[in-house]
Amino acid sequence: MNSKHEHTARPWILSEANYGYTKENPYEVAVLPLGATEPHNLHLPYGTDNLEGTVIGEHICEVAHGRGAKVALLPTIPYGTETNLRELPLAMNLNPTTLFQVVTDLVESLEQSGVRKLLLLNSHGGNDMKPLLRELYGKTQVHVFLCNWYQIIGDLYGPLFENRDDHAGEMETSLILAYFPHLVAKNEDGSLTADQGATTKSRLEALNEGWVSITRPWHLLTTNGGVGNPHEATPEKGRKVMEVLVDRLGSFLVELSESDIDERFPFA
Repeated sequence: MNSKHEHTARPWILSEANYGYTKENPYEVAVLPLGATEPHNLHLPYGTDNLEGTVIGEHICEVAHGRGAKVALLPTIPYGTETNLRELPLAMNLNPTTLFQVVTDLVESLEQSGVRKLLLLNSHGGNDMKPLLRELYGKTQVHVFLCNWYQIIGDLYGPLFENRDDHAGEMETSLILAYFPHLVAKNEDGSLTADQGATTKSRLEALNEGWVSITRPWHLLTTNGGVGNPHEATPEKGRKVMEVLVDRLGSFLVELSESDIDERFPFA
């Protein structure tokens, strides 16, 4: 007969864990995916960033849990900062200060529960979270780490991907093809319904060169909200991305879980 606290679901996912399990198995690390709800060219779903953050979080936490890490994946925040996509329909915006307050409240919940290590697994370029880390420093016992996961796979451009991906391009489309293929819109011949993901140049050369920056108005920058050509995407490429992310972030979670918090944490 099963013990009343025996847990057959995935205990590294908080939504599936029960109180009986968490009472007996306290977590050391929480992972909070940060997503967005917005257009992704003509072929990817509005929830692309949420789907990616969730499935990546599930994979990295599963591997870390299997290696002994006491890690919990929190539910993904499905809304992000969309102020520069306001001209595109149903780009569901949280202003940066609102998003910061939501995360701050969740950090307080973790602190109250005794969880002292948090990884923000950001899946949306509009969520600029580094200022919040600076604001929280010294105000909470929770050590907050930030990973924009799409920035740690830069070495795959060239060896794996033919085109750079800023938004709904080859890399993101490959991930969704690998894990959510039924949500990718295609033509009758099997090709993607997407455009080429081309962008408009600025009349100001300093912006084109990157010496000066703005918050980019996507209705002027793009045709359909895509930046990067998605048409060479394949499910195999998406699975390779996941393999690299699991190797790098899964190992980080294990190391983070095993690290003692002392006066020099996380430094040697």
